[in-house]
Amino acid sequence: MRIGLITDTHLPSLVRSLDELGPEVAEALRGVDLILHGGDVTSPTVLDWCEQFAPVLVAEGNNDLFDDPRMKPTQFLDVHGWRIGMAHELRPESRPIQQILHSALGGEHVDILIGGDTHVERLEFRDGVLLVNSGSPILPHHLSTRLGTVGILEISQGRVHAEIIALGPSEGLRNPARAQHVILHEDIVMEASLSGVVLTAAEFALAPDLRLVAVTRAAIVRE
Repeated sequence: MRIGLITDTHLPSLVRSLDELGPEVAEALRGVDLILHGGDVTSPTVLDWCEQFAPVLVAEGNNDLFDDPRMKPTQFLDVHGWRIGMAHELRPESRPIQQILHSALGGEHVDILIGGDTHVERLEFRDGVLLVNSGSPILPHHLSTRLGTVGILEISQGRVHAEIIALGPSEGLRNPARAQHVILHEDIVMEASLSGVVLTAAEFALAPDLRLVAVTRAAIVRE
């Protein structure tokens, strides 16, 4: 099953539709079987836009002041033996996983934990839980309106491929986000990368800031 991940769209704003940023968001979501929106939709028209590609479920964000049957405070689903939970706010995301599960999901155990809120992409596998924050496709790292990030989950029995896609960049505006991916077989990291640099399982297990240091060092060695 192929699942599209999007969060923190905050529309309408300076633009009224994700299409106004270009075709990249639509191209990333085309062909998915389901879309999970991590909240801060701000308008149900965004969900209608998403549904041209696939059904959508939403975790209600702090700026989502509307009612919609597709939206709940938390969302849970089971896909090919993987339990997925989604809530808008997971921060601080650096906390122990059990603390995040307690505050965000009421202690419910999941295999894959999806969130948003920070506008900063994050991909980790800690304590048997894959944590994914796909960032924002429109306000990456809380910068001005520009192309940012979306995510993709490809799930089959015993295997998950999670990917953060860095879109764009928009003309004249850099995208501060970093593309990354990980492939899990059961609870083993089989493959991972950051900004196109292959990571070992030990490097991927590092906190995101230390992981970036490892990638920077690897780039220096290559030069």
